[in-house]
Amino acid sequence: MHCSFSVESCKNNETKITRECSNGQISMYENYLVIFAASVLLALVLLAGLLLLSAGLRARFARVFSDVRLKLQQRRAASMTSLGDLQSTVGEGGRSWIQKQFDALARNKWLLLATLCVLATPLILVAILSNQISTEGYEDIPAEENAVIAQLLRGEQLVPPPPLPPEAFLTQEVEMVRPMLVSASRDWMLLDGEFRQRLLVAFRVMEEKHGYKMALLEGYRSPSRQNTLAALGPQVSNARAFQSYHQFGLAADCAFLRNGKLVISERDPWAMRGYELYGEVAESLGLVWGGRWKMMDFGHIELRRKGALGKPPATADGAEPAK
Repeated sequence: MHCSFSVESCKNNETKITRECSNGQISMYENYLVIFAASVLLALVLLAGLLLLSAGLRARFARVFSDVRLKLQQRRAASMTSLGDLQSTVGEGGRSWIQKQFDALARNKWLLLATLCVLATPLILVAILSNQISTEGYEDIPAEENAVIAQLLRGEQLVPPPPLPPEAFLTQEVEMVRPMLVSASRDWMLLDGEFRQRLLVAFRVMEEKHGYKMALLEGYRSPSRQNTLAALGPQVSNARAFQSYHQFGLAADCAFLRNGKLVISERDPWAMRGYELYGEVAESLGLVWGGRWKMMDFGHIELRRKGALGKPPATADGAEPAK
């Protein structure tokens, strides 16, 4: 069975996804603006309320503050008495200064209370509204698109594209972004069979629906190569042997082809948009996208299996993983 997308449907869906991502970013900023505006408004209301308190209520607050002040003075007196030598050093001038500070606090107690309320209001609002921050634009592809992809997965067994010539991986840009890529494995048959089909579906959707032709940069990675890359530092890889799904044929690093040349860097706006779409497609296929990690790896996707990491597979180092 062969599945395809109409050009008009592709354009409409691509426009829809672009609009949803943009709206997601706008909604996030709108929520923060609402929090800020609500904080200012609530602070003004609290301040007005304090100023309009009845005389009886003010007297009650005054008694409470007087009690608190008395206790603070008693504690201060006890502390000053126990310090002894410090009293002699500080002298009357120091004690007079401390007394002035307490007097200033007592005179401005209402202002102090209002200030504390203003400072606490944003924290309270953030705590209340934190669960309401919009995540629109980060969900999976809508259900109708998932249905099309599910149909692809149930259909024909897709065939890997022809390999790129070795010189495609020898350019200065490729070497700067991905060191040692020329020696990486791009043998599709070393990938896990289920993962390989999902990756091929992602390639088809990206080309037929979004107009991005993709290329496999690296698939299966031997334990020895993984340790070599880890030795180059976390900017290259922070995983050692058998800590990466590459050793099990369950991960791939991919990029884009434009005018016959590899485009890897996300600094290219065209490529960055492609990675966003690629992540959406990959996640709709049940794959994990590296673009959501703390150390973002936009071209990386993997199929996670419980208990796979941390132990060598049944095959020897560098041997073909089970398909």
